[in-house]
Amino acid sequence: MKHRMKRAAAPLAGIGAVVLVWYMVSRLGLLSAYVLPPPSKVLQSFFRMLVSGEIWKDIYISFIRVMKGFSIAFGLAFCLGMLRALLPASGRYYEYVVQFFRNVPPLSMIPLLILWCGIGEITKTVIIVLASFFPMYLNIVKGFTGCDKKLLEVGDMFGYSKGRKFLRIVLPYASADILVGMRIGLGYSWRAIIGAEMVAASTGLGHMILFAQQMFPDIYNISGSHGDEQISLLAVCEKIILNLIKGREIFAWRSKFLDTLLQIL
Repeated sequence: MKHRMKRAAAPLAGIGAVVLVWYMVSRLGLLSAYVLPPPSKVLQSFFRMLVSGEIWKDIYISFIRVMKGFSIAFGLAFCLGMLRALLPASGRYYEYVVQFFRNVPPLSMIPLLILWCGIGEITKTVIIVLASFFPMYLNIVKGFTGCDKKLLEVGDMFGYSKGRKFLRIVLPYASADILVGMRIGLGYSWRAIIGAEMVAASTGLGHMILFAQQMFPDIYNISGSHGDEQISLLAVCEKIILNLIKGREIFAWRSKFLDTLLQIL
């Protein structure tokens, strides 16, 4: 219990320090309230919109869009990473295509996607896939191809096929790298959807921020700020959930199985 409290104290202290600096800058008038509103005004507006329920619709819509695109990107990254692990020679057929699109900023594709797909859900889904696929793919490949050769030799001793070695040895070994890729990819997904919703959407958190800036410039500092606040809050929740998954018994089978194999050596 004490260990958990100590682990939670450091992030809370960091958040508290940021809020304190924010308050002092606003209090001393170093920046105008239009540029940086005080924390009290942002929180008042935030809780007012929570109580009225008007913000939940935008959060829900953005969340569904992110989950849809993120799921597709993870499925593609996992399948290509598995193909690369089971059939290393297959990488030559698609690796150059992956590297090409990896260096293309996803948001720069918005004009082309609008021309090809229109201003609809397909455009936003593709943007999220492009943003989140590559960090997940690179980490998944790293985990699958970086498996300890001694563990693979143990699998050969047991007469495992390629598929069974992958499921029983490579996949547990790569679980940490897969989670790292998921964490990075999910963060990229939120950044991409906010940018896409600012350009090609009539709902969502990105549209809410842009709408507040264009239609109500006098209160943009409040509306835009709690829109950014929602994104930050969702990112914090994502990190907490992935840390819990990584640290708890869900992946206990990974270390137990690998330790058993290493004892055989």
